[in-house]
Amino acid sequence: MYYPLSTINTIILYYSILFLLCTTFLSLQPIYFAEAQNSTNAQNNTHQIYIPTTISKEAQEELRKIASNPFDFKNPGPADLIGWKKLYQEIESMDLFRSQSFIDLYQPNITETKLGGVNVLDIKPKNWHDNGKVLVYTHGGAYTLLSANSSLSSSILAADATSLRVISIDYTVAPFSKWNQTTDQVISVIQALKDQQQGYSLDDIAIYGDSAGGGLATGSVLKMRDGGMGMPAAVVLWSPWTDVTQNGDTYFTLKDADPLLMNNQFLKNSADAYANPIDQKNPYVSPVYGNFSKGFPPTLIQGGTKEILVSDFVRLYQGLDQANVPVKLDIYEGMPHVFQYILIKTPESDISLSKMNDFLRVYLDY
Repeated sequence: MYYPLSTINTIILYYSILFLLCTTFLSLQPIYFAEAQNSTNAQNNTHQIYIPTTISKEAQEELRKIASNPFDFKNPGPADLIGWKKLYQEIESMDLFRSQSFIDLYQPNITETKLGGVNVLDIKPKNWHDNGKVLVYTHGGAYTLLSANSSLSSSILAADATSLRVISIDYTVAPFSKWNQTTDQVISVIQALKDQQQGYSLDDIAIYGDSAGGGLATGSVLKMRDGGMGMPAAVVLWSPWTDVTQNGDTYFTLKDADPLLMNNQFLKNSADAYANPIDQKNPYVSPVYGNFSKGFPPTLIQGGTKEILVSDFVRLYQGLDQANVPVKLDIYEGMPHVFQYILIKTPESDISLSKMNDFLRVYLDY
């Protein structure tokens, strides 16, 4: 069915809102957004947020359309299997529809298959030409939500921006899988890409992840390295959650500035569902605690100044930089969590995607 572009953009925006409110560490209380920095700020008694005039006009306009949370989701305890399953199904049903809008807009070729015994989506952008390179994707969702299908808004956009084949891993979410099993699933997919059937070398493979998927991608690469498997050619991270203990400075200093990542209890419950507290400083779980002097691929870290995760970005950057790993920290004024596809078609999103493309072309050599 054909939809006018204006209708598609409206659908994308609407379901972007739902995705933000319901997936990556969202507050379960109403969220209030201001009209502009120089206007009276919409607020309640505990939270005040503004849209700065220092971001693009397009980004300001898109943020103005975001409404307060009309839903009230329960926050499952770490071991509440029934509660997590119910929440997962509710979010999945909404975001599958949102993913369809990206399919309609970008018209990729998508195939469901298995690699290394793990379900994946094989995503090829429109008019794709095989250059012998592949980008592996680990989706976000606080380790407890979303799937390869419901996160297509990210993977389709990355495929279109880079012209690369993207393998989106449909890993088992917590609490139905813990960190050790989940990182093994990621490694199994990469190993399968290297076998005779797929024929890629590690120099042909890059990995990217957003939000919790950024932490998962980084932890999995560290685990590959330590296991003697080698490492992909490059790593790209969008708003990565790299310290599930929430000990960074900006978890506290930006908690009243972040329009999305407001519910620390949801973060904690998700982290506890993914890894027992005793394991949460394991570098495969929280990569900021990793030893990068043993080597790590060239890495691009992208995020926005409104995120409580800024400390995660900075600490990971410093760890990589001090170990002489080629790394770029690419931070955008006034941008929220995973703005690349939340604020699609804005200058900030376009610039970020262009830099990702340039970075991968250098280190994948295509």
